[in-house]
Amino acid sequence: MECFISTAIITSILLLPLLLLLVLFKRHRPNQKNPYPNAPSPPGLPFLGHIYYLLKTPIHRALAHISDLHGPILLLRFGSRRVLLVSSYSGAEECLTVNDITFANRPRLLAGKYLGYNYSTLSWASYGPHWRNLRRIATMQVLSTHRLLSSSHLRSDEVLSLVKVLLRDYSGPGFHLAELRTKFFALSYNIVMRMIANKRYYGDADESSSEAGREFRDLAKETFSGSATSNAADLFPVVRWLGIGGQERRLKRLRKIRDRFFQHLVNDHRNKRECGSRGEEGSPAEKSTVIDVLLSLQEGDPDYYDDDMIKGFITQMLIAGTDTTLLTIEWIMSLLLNNPHILKRVREELDANIRLGSFLEEADFSKLPYLHAVINEALRMYPVGPILVPHESSQDCTINGFYVPSGTVLLVNVWKMHRDPELWDEPNKCKPERFLKGSDGSYEVINEGFKMMPFGLGRRRCPGEVLAMRVVALVVGTLVHCFEWERVGDEVVDMSEGLNLTLTKAKPLEAMYKPREFIVGSLIDHLPVLTVGSA
Repeated sequence: MECFISTAIITSILLLPLLLLLVLFKRHRPNQKNPYPNAPSPPGLPFLGHIYYLLKTPIHRALAHISDLHGPILLLRFGSRRVLLVSSYSGAEECLTVNDITFANRPRLLAGKYLGYNYSTLSWASYGPHWRNLRRIATMQVLSTHRLLSSSHLRSDEVLSLVKVLLRDYSGPGFHLAELRTKFFALSYNIVMRMIANKRYYGDADESSSEAGREFRDLAKETFSGSATSNAADLFPVVRWLGIGGQERRLKRLRKIRDRFFQHLVNDHRNKRECGSRGEEGSPAEKSTVIDVLLSLQEGDPDYYDDDMIKGFITQMLIAGTDTTLLTIEWIMSLLLNNPHILKRVREELDANIRLGSFLEEADFSKLPYLHAVINEALRMYPVGPILVPHESSQDCTINGFYVPSGTVLLVNVWKMHRDPELWDEPNKCKPERFLKGSDGSYEVINEGFKMMPFGLGRRRCPGEVLAMRVVALVVGTLVHCFEWERVGDEVVDMSEGLNLTLTKAKPLEAMYKPREFIVGSLIDHLPVLTVGSA
């Protein structure tokens, strides 16, 4: 972030005369009269606008501080971009429900051009027939209840593979140190890639040692490290015109690598389909991968469902379904380690509902309300997307009585809303019970509605929410059920946040663990053998 701001400052100084002329021209253009006032706007710097507010702290905290000083609805300017910052429940509800269609577009950013296949993927496409069709494919075919049920075995395979890795690395007696982020990283990417293409690039599978496996791991690492960074060219067009900073070159390079890798996967699946290779016995609907589903659509309409559309769809699925999941699991495990009484209660619930000697399955989730309450509380306190993916207004509108012109970028500070003391009792304290109702050991999870929006709200709410919740519950539940966990030393786990746009722990999670007695004995000899070709 500091490097980004330095580039912006230097560029502004060099191009001060040109920018001044542009600003003066814009100010003297006639504006259409409207009866509503503009939203409040704190003092800003010439040309830079309000970027200087974002110098040191994580962006969500910096924007929360601005809201505390000037109000919950603010009109800001980041370089050439006009931004509406919303940090209140009422404002977010009005933007994403009453004015949902108005704010259903995405701003045109360079990442959408190069990584979103020229703004054609589900995340980057403008609201319209194409976006609605992509959404329908995601919800009705790729992530439908039936397909998620039929793919539950591969998620169980990968979680059990994680258990096997922890057992293999264990050098007891007593507790053993484990660095967990890398393990969660491999787990989340394996799960999504098995759904997409029945490929597994981390672990002991043949693909992991191949050239494609090494290429994929490099690609995943670069995606993880660069997906949450800012791009000065999106706020200052002159940065792009002059090629300062090399952001566009980096995006072009990443697009080329991704395109080549996923084209190979698409070609491989197309060849198998043409040769009549359908894998194991069973109905194609139950055994086909996401690529198979999209190729079947291509057969009916090859002009619309071309290879770029397929590659864009699976690229979006990979990005949206991996980093957010692994970071959420890391935050939850960190909270459990810092709150041993909550960890104990989760384990007691699991022991009471999972037969001794068995593993947690997705079919058991309905019996585990406290586990789900813990997940909800972690999503409230540490939403991986603390600022919702930006929206952009397609026409003039009013929000809480303030005039918002067309083309305004909308930023909703979810982190701020999730910590609002007017909405939540003791918002900075971990209290999973706030999501439960009932007594005498019979509880159910409360739906908090618009107060909770870690997956967004409205038409552009994340379609992978159900899948993400299944993966997170399965991983956390299995780890707590199979292992004892302790902090490293007497100090609490460091919950400091990184400076990325996604909510990343500044320090990867390390913890002490040891297998529970029931897994050390007979169960360890009966762990299922991972069969990569079974998806």
